[in-house]
Amino acid sequence: MWGTSIAAVTYARKAPRRPRATGVLVLSAGAGSALGAALASFVPPGLFTPLVLVLVVLIGVVTVAKPQMGLLERHRVRDVSFGALLAGTGVGVGIWDGVFGPGTGTLFVFALVGLAGYQFLTATGLARIANAVTNLAALAVFTLQGAPLWTLGLMMGALNLLGGWLGARTAIARGSAFVRVVFLVVVGGLALRLAWDLFA
Repeated sequence: MWGTSIAAVTYARKAPRRPRATGVLVLSAGAGSALGAALASFVPPGLFTPLVLVLVVLIGVVTVAKPQMGLLERHRVRDVSFGALLAGTGVGVGIWDGVFGPGTGTLFVFALVGLAGYQFLTATGLARIANAVTNLAALAVFTLQGAPLWTLGLMMGALNLLGGWLGARTAIARGSAFVRVVFLVVVGGLALRLAWDLFA
């Protein structure tokens, strides 16, 4: 939550702003994440690893196959349909974050670039804001259940805060082409991690 929050603030101050899209995404993502966190104790996490591995590999392949994707802003749908697309993205990825967690930012960015047509920098800013809300909503539910390990979480959060601030400033300074490269590196690393969890 700390890293995504500081990144969200940095993007909100310096990156292109999309207030209407942000509002729709934040409300739907928060609701989805709270629902996912409430369901998390009933869902074996191992069920998701094969699904996410396939999804992450697919995301990487599509991104590599379309080198211009995310470099220019090209909205594919408009008005009510666009709002519904953002709301569906928020709820779907929010549930994912509440139940499982890893890859949430990647899923947000890919959906906002590949489906909504945002460029990578704008999509990453929106994703960080939405991800901060999903983290907060899930944490609230887990806190009510007595689940968090506060000492470990706060120690990790302090370093996560620094990483989120440095990452957001670097992305804003370098632009969408740089973010695309980092996105592919993260997708590759996440795929390797999931494959290790599944097969090792």
